[in-house]
Amino acid sequence: MTRSDADHSSSATPELTVVVTRASRTADPAAFMAALRREVDRLGLSSEVIVGTPDPRGFGHELRQTLGLAHAPFIITVDPDFAGPMTFLADLWARRHDAEVIVASRYVPGSRVEMPLLRTVGSRLLNLAFRRGLSLGVNDGSSAIRLFRADVLRSLQLEAADYDVLQETLVRAHAAGWRVLEIPLHYTPNANVHSKAHLSLTFAYLRTFWTLWKLRNSIAAADYDYRAHDSAIPLQRYWQRSRYRHITGLIQGQGRVLDVGCGSSRIIGALPPGSVALDVLSNKLRFARRFGVPRVRGSGFALPFADETFPCVLCSQVIEHVPMVPSMIDELCRVLAPGGRLVLGTPDYDRWEWVWIEKAYGMAAPGGYADEHISHYSRKGLLEDFARRGYTHEATRYILRGELILAFRKPAR
Repeated sequence: MTRSDADHSSSATPELTVVVTRASRTADPAAFMAALRREVDRLGLSSEVIVGTPDPRGFGHELRQTLGLAHAPFIITVDPDFAGPMTFLADLWARRHDAEVIVASRYVPGSRVEMPLLRTVGSRLLNLAFRRGLSLGVNDGSSAIRLFRADVLRSLQLEAADYDVLQETLVRAHAAGWRVLEIPLHYTPNANVHSKAHLSLTFAYLRTFWTLWKLRNSIAAADYDYRAHDSAIPLQRYWQRSRYRHITGLIQGQGRVLDVGCGSSRIIGALPPGSVALDVLSNKLRFARRFGVPRVRGSGFALPFADETFPCVLCSQVIEHVPMVPSMIDELCRVLAPGGRLVLGTPDYDRWEWVWIEKAYGMAAPGGYADEHISHYSRKGLLEDFARRGYTHEATRYILRGELILAFRKPAR
């Protein structure tokens, strides 16, 4: 690795680290680095430029090793396959607070690309396949020109060996709930740079596609619930939209809502003013920033709120994932104000429809969502439980006679 610093003070922490990978691909590395250094200096920042050493194991190994040497809170990665003024440095820096990962993209409005036709078609098709297959919403996932918030980048468990690390970075950032943004890039290939072998690049992506697809579509992904609302799978889309319709109807007019185990559901965006969304998973809460609703990280077994705080409490598709003892329901009732409404959603294990739905899902996705249902509730059992608490049962809703959504009224003082 080599490093050149604009700020020569050994004690100063640079504001920006620029990482250059595969610099040896250009016929004149010194000229490329001199041009890059001039553009970095124009930013007027304390900065460092780090040049990676080629790793025979692949691009991914080189990139990770080089990133490990960065000191600044922001990192820009640069590929030497670029000709012309490097104005993307200033463009990326200007948007650094808008997202945690920013991609200089050849394929968004405002971009300009001057590539041979065959290369353009191949690049477009590859990016289309991965954008659709991984539901990333990123048009240019193969662009290596990016800005990262350094702490976010270090938190991602990157494993890919080759150029597939570019896609892996985006998938893991999405799964962790971080924001990914594309900005326009004016791109002309550097004639002095040997082009990447597109066939080997394709194979590198295909090697890791299945792993990335499983992560992207896992319930652990930050936007799992959000994306399911518009799922390409008709049953999943119907289920999510039915849940949204039933729950938003049951909380309407009830006042401020505490949504316990909110996940990344679009229901968060329908909560009335003064509501709070709570979840134990930080990645779900990061993603939920887009809804503009106050978010709290906490456990449903120890809600960080005083007794009788909320006139409405919502807990949908949570209690089946946690033990029955101690009872999370006790905590939901504790923070519910007298006369308030509790909306509770869970599968009904007295219904044969749900039992068979879960069995079918378990066979289709072994080790998946169904195996996480460790507590089995039924409508009859819940009605009996809340009758003992003195609550009034006000509504029952079903989705395909399997998922149960109940509304109860807490006794007034």
